[in-house]
Amino acid sequence: MKLILGAVGRLKAGPERDLASRYLERARAAARPLGLSGPDVRELEESRARRPEDRKIDEAKALIAILPPGAFIVALDERGASLSSEKFAGMLAKARDEGAPALALLIGGPDGLDEAMRQRAQLTMAFGAMTWPHQLVRVMVAEQIYRAITILSGHPYHRA
Repeated sequence: MKLILGAVGRLKAGPERDLASRYLERARAAARPLGLSGPDVRELEESRARRPEDRKIDEAKALIAILPPGAFIVALDERGASLSSEKFAGMLAKARDEGAPALALLIGGPDGLDEAMRQRAQLTMAFGAMTWPHQLVRVMVAEQIYRAITILSGHPYHRA
């Protein structure tokens, strides 16, 4: 199963990009024995529409366009469910075991994800009730992907 991290906006060079890259590289190295590939990062341009609702619709269309058919979609949104790392790893393994060709974690633009995109997702997930900058969300997603892979492989990185 291919792992995809779809994000509206680009991470500029700096510590956030470096840290996200470090976790993604680690995840890629450990993913293959688990029947996983990636994670592949797909950065999309922010919409230039004037109204926030129109921007979210444009960005949702761009996110949908990067999804392979049959992808398991995880929308990252502050209104979503908070999962433990173990539950996140279990969800990833279940999607893989049920034959999903891809699992896509989607991060919206500054206005968030369109409601239709959240409805389309099989899971809407939050990193708590707080609003996080997109740069930090990318780092947190990258780390949790790596952590999930280490949990599934029995690696001692996760010690909870």
